[in-house]
Amino acid sequence: IGDGQMQAFVRVGNESVVASVAKHKELVLKGSHLSYDSQVSRWRFEDMAFTVLRATYFKRTNRSFEDSDYESFGIVNEKGELTNAGALLADYSPVRHSRLFCTRWNGVDKANGVMDALDDEEYSGSLVTLLQAGMDFVRRNSKKAWRKTPDNRLEYPEYPERAVEEGLVNALIHRNYLELGSEVHIDMYDDRLEIFSPGGLMDGGSIKDMDLMNMASRRRNPVLADVFNRLKYMERRGSGFKKIISAYKEHEGYKEGIDPAFSTPWDSFVLTLPKFNVVGVEGVYVSDVNDAEDNNERGGQQGDFTETLQKLYRNFTEIDRKIVELIVSDKFVTTTQMATQIGKSRQTVAT
Repeated sequence: IGDGQMQAFVRVGNESVVASVAKHKELVLKGSHLSYDSQVSRWRFEDMAFTVLRATYFKRTNRSFEDSDYESFGIVNEKGELTNAGALLADYSPVRHSRLFCTRWNGVDKANGVMDALDDEEYSGSLVTLLQAGMDFVRRNSKKAWRKTPDNRLEYPEYPERAVEEGLVNALIHRNYLELGSEVHIDMYDDRLEIFSPGGLMDGGSIKDMDLMNMASRRRNPVLADVFNRLKYMERRGSGFKKIISAYKEHEGYKEGIDPAFSTPWDSFVLTLPKFNVVGVEGVYVSDVNDAEDNNERGGQQGDFTETLQKLYRNFTEIDRKIVELIVSDKFVTTTQMATQIGKSRQTVAT
């Protein structure tokens, strides 16, 4: 077009837009039947360590990771050269834009005005590390209620763990690693959790036009997808969306309309998980107290403390519960910090 210059266009909805540099590179690879993660990286295999990958593989499969697995997993090619997948799975991944940003925002948006963020972390390293750290962050910033049954214990998490894990795995594995200056994000609000991933659908289409329960499996990074399948974090047949939706429908507190939402803003993917309200469910709502209850079932002095705390907790006001949860999560928290986090005066917290 114009002055003899050539440009690539991609179809987005009803219009054609100029392809970004990252999109253009992805199209070139796709046209050559290649993927980013299978290409040889610019780093040396000899300079990398894979202790997290090896340990996780043993933990989840009870099988040792052999030296020959580096090639079968696609971490190195037949010449022993480190692939991009290998670079992303190394303990100290040299791929700088492979990071995970996690934020627990104060309110229902990113500009509450009092204290923007209640908790935030930035993680780097192996993709396995990013997954585990992201799950820990969500657990740390959410509650889990429970109720005993005659022979079991029913749990009522604010976010079904299976849905969160599946969403985060998809975000890390299917993101466009050619998109520089953009990372995977977990944003937690008072009413929802959002997972953002650079790179939309493979064909550039919109998720709203898709049948989420019957989507064909299409992988932007097939080597990474295969590794996470071997680690038993995902399945080959591409049932991620179905798992997320099913996890919500199977939740004890599910009601019509409390469903995950999937969107594909330009060249990105966003999963929105509504928060279940666990307050008011019979049981204890603090994770550390749940752990104490497990100790009680095994016996020991912790049991008496847990039983007493359970009785007191049921009669607590909402402010009392928030204060207890803050103290349990951080025994060094100050009165001023608690007042700021729960939006009350320091005098109210002190009394």
